[in-house]
Amino acid sequence: MNRMNLPKLPHRAAVLGLLGVLALTGAAGCSSAADSTPRTTADSAPRTAEARTSAPPSATGSASASASATDVGWVQLMTPMNQQAVKLLTLAAERADEPRLRAFAVRLRAGQEAELDRLRPLLTRMGLPLTDVHAGHDMPGMVTERDLTAARAAEGPAFDRLVLAGIRDHLRQSAQVSRSEITAGGRADARELARALVAARETFLAELARLPGAERALG
Repeated sequence: MNRMNLPKLPHRAAVLGLLGVLALTGAAGCSSAADSTPRTTADSAPRTAEARTSAPPSATGSASASASATDVGWVQLMTPMNQQAVKLLTLAAERADEPRLRAFAVRLRAGQEAELDRLRPLLTRMGLPLTDVHAGHDMPGMVTERDLTAARAAEGPAFDRLVLAGIRDHLRQSAQVSRSEITAGGRADARELARALVAARETFLAELARLPGAERALG
């Protein structure tokens, strides 16, 4: 796993705790990346009224006392992973050359946004700020700003190949991270959400593999 330079946030140790679990499974790594810009966990598509009006809580020891390091690290990673995937899926829904890929992107984007509607309240219940602790880091499975720039510049089948590869990696990696939460997480609500995420990703990965051009694009 690549070395990561995490921001000095109150829950830095929690993120490192999750990455320690993932190191045992070979599931994740992180390296500094200049192509990412600072983000908050509320910077993607418009959210529900509750998500738009809730003020970020202050992170205190008591607020997250019932959360393990794995719980904290998982929710702080999964939220920006979904946010970035939504951006790529939005491009795919509008510009994919293959109609079935456009339809797939629309449905997957809706699923990712629905997950965000559960991940952000979980951050709040755990007393965590709506801050992307991974901004500026190149995480496996994370759609980066560089990826989005490349997608915007591509057209036709080349664009479709970029989308297929990026979404496949996102689904695979986020499923693996969520499996670590299921086995090592301390909160029942976080583990329940992780199980739902894994089930959804398995379904979408199977569908993605059947899309036209997927075999050639993904090898």
